[in-house]
Amino acid sequence: MPVEEALPSLLDRGGELGEAVRAAVELVAAGRLLPAVTEAGYDAWRVGPLGTSDVEHSPVMDAVADVLARVEDGPAFVGSAVHHVPELREWADGLARPGSRVSLRLEVPGGDFAAGTFTAVVQVHDATTVADLAEVLATSPEAVLAVRHAAQVWPPLRRLLDLAVPDRLVLDDGEVLDLLGSGGARLAEAGIDVHWPRELDRDLTAHATVGAPDDELPSFFGAEALLDFNWRLATRGEELTEAELDALAEAHRPVVRLRDRWTLVGPDLARKARERDLKPLTAIDALGAALTGTARVDGEWVPVAPSRPLERLRERLTAEPVPQPANLRATLRDYQLHGLRWLAHMTGLGLGGCLADDMGLGKTITLIALHLHRNAGPTLVVCPASLLGNWEREIRRFAPGTPVSRFHGAGREVVTDGFVLTTYGTMRLDAERLAGADWDLVVADEAQHVKNARSDTAKALRRIPAAARVALTGTPVENNLGELWAILDWTTPGLLGSHATFRARWARPVEEGEPAAADQLARLVRPFLLRRRKSDPGIAPELPPKTETDQPVALTAEQAGLYQAVVRETMAEIRAAAGMQRRGLVLKLLTALKQICNHPAQYLGQREGLTGRSGKLELLDELVDTIRAERGGLLVFTQYVAMARLLETHLTGRGVATQLLHGGTPVARRDELVRHFQDSADPPVFLLSLKAAGTGLNLTRADHVVHYDRWWNPAVEAQATDRAHRIGQDRPVQVHRLIAEGTVEDRIAELLEAKKDLAATVLGRDDSGAAELTELTDAELADLVELRGDT
Repeated sequence: MPVEEALPSLLDRGGELGEAVRAAVELVAAGRLLPAVTEAGYDAWRVGPLGTSDVEHSPVMDAVADVLARVEDGPAFVGSAVHHVPELREWADGLARPGSRVSLRLEVPGGDFAAGTFTAVVQVHDATTVADLAEVLATSPEAVLAVRHAAQVWPPLRRLLDLAVPDRLVLDDGEVLDLLGSGGARLAEAGIDVHWPRELDRDLTAHATVGAPDDELPSFFGAEALLDFNWRLATRGEELTEAELDALAEAHRPVVRLRDRWTLVGPDLARKARERDLKPLTAIDALGAALTGTARVDGEWVPVAPSRPLERLRERLTAEPVPQPANLRATLRDYQLHGLRWLAHMTGLGLGGCLADDMGLGKTITLIALHLHRNAGPTLVVCPASLLGNWEREIRRFAPGTPVSRFHGAGREVVTDGFVLTTYGTMRLDAERLAGADWDLVVADEAQHVKNARSDTAKALRRIPAAARVALTGTPVENNLGELWAILDWTTPGLLGSHATFRARWARPVEEGEPAAADQLARLVRPFLLRRRKSDPGIAPELPPKTETDQPVALTAEQAGLYQAVVRETMAEIRAAAGMQRRGLVLKLLTALKQICNHPAQYLGQREGLTGRSGKLELLDELVDTIRAERGGLLVFTQYVAMARLLETHLTGRGVATQLLHGGTPVARRDELVRHFQDSADPPVFLLSLKAAGTGLNLTRADHVVHYDRWWNPAVEAQATDRAHRIGQDRPVQVHRLIAEGTVEDRIAELLEAKKDLAATVLGRDDSGAAELTELTDAELADLVELRGDT
């Protein structure tokens, strides 16, 4: 489409293209045009002279200018038809690049800055000299052309062109103020300097200050306090007094007498002196300003200096270490003590925080230590259902005597004593009941579950008040910075502003690669988010080469029903049988119960509809998501090939890359699977049948091992674990043993942990490890397989 036909549409268009077209029209209307000869020798019009900000769009602007500057018929540079005029190239180039450059020297005759008038003197610069225009006018005709260009940039200079010798211009105060502001900025962009009298100080600066009333730290949580926010002006680094600010605000000239010196005062600085009391900031906005050194004023980000109370707050964020609580039955590692100290200081100030450590670094024990340290009231822990059992066991293990209860299941009651554990689903349903309690701490474990602030779960969590809030997650940002905003806006409301403000101020510039925005966001977020990785130099040496953890999970209602039915029916058969028949029935019972604990679909021989039916599968999903977000390598062992295939179907359906190795895998394929896992930067989840993978494999790319079900013989499990934890492994290995709470698996795990010597004697005589269990009496067997607890 020809430019002239496209112009109406382009003028209405948004974005950079529309802005460039409108700017070109304005420049043409102002007469900022230059004739040019193209490389091919044809006449053309260009806009100019251009400032540096316009150069990027000059081709568009030149095309618009060339259309607007022509008529239908006429000679070169006039008619709409182009003309071949190569002979005019030297002339046009001389116009576009004048040989002389000019600047303006401002003077006040007699040095009477109180009442005198400013005069702008044109100076001409060539390669080696600077002279007043009046001195070189006869020998430098191009200088007048340079003055014409300058007049196109700053219109008051047009009066010079009416003078016989265009060298000196008397300015009024308004024009001087314009040179101190936007007019001077346009001249500078066009390469035309303005030189002010040396007798005048030009070091008057402004910054905003934010301070707490009565020199006290405000209560930040809830962001209800308001803090004074003011402009402060300084000369030579010393702040002006209120009286000096008043004198500055009342002045109407571009120069003011300050501290026995004449000082230039631009219009922006004078306005700040007159309107120095800004809208008060909320306490949390004030803290954000103190941490980043900037705040938004009238749509502009300006430098901010914190008052002494806010400086003291920053100092308190790095205060003296907090000792480990005496009643914590564990020895915290140094980095865990640091996490405790950080959480203690943040929550002690009424601020929240996000502990974003890698899986396996001990977020749970650190939070238990925080509860014991504060000793200030009940702690509500909201977590995925698959982690309820782990929280309860860890609390009983590391803080014995501390009350712990579950707000979950039928007939649940809020007991505000010690730790109260609930799930995200239950919390969403019963947020109002939970909000009625007086919580000291509310903890969101695996806080990525509320990374969508618009979800019902996230909204429900926000309705529960507390003295302080703590988020625990290994993946504070999985997809975009909006997830970080959602977590921190819950822990410390208002810190990052509204979501729209956060997107405009931080997320979009960071995502577009602006380093300054990324640095400021990091400074703002750093005090409120503690992120540690296993590979960090200060942490890696503290980690043991292998950490083994039992991960208890509750049965689903379907699992519990099947479990009880199988126990009831099979125990009736066992009581009526004897000899080999009884032994066979016992093994059948144990196998059936283990399969039910794994997944009802394994016991029932089903292949589909796997989601939501198994506590173990829910926990495995949690582990897989976190480990993959950390780009870790994961081995999942099960003694049942059928269960491995179900896991493969389920994970593949979730979009998780998997690979499966079992006893029937050919040797060549086995080697290929191992190579692929070992060499991958983002390895698939490796599913392995326990016995087929128990020996002969080197899988040191793995830093996590999951035993989906328990083998009766612990030596077999240990052999499987050692596929990852072996010579050549250069990272700590985390072993997760999934155990169905209240079941036969739970009882066997207790036996293996508490009586390892006896376990080796009783359970270690054959590969199955279950033979001795067939010799238990009916009463002992019934006690072993009974389903216990609230499941």
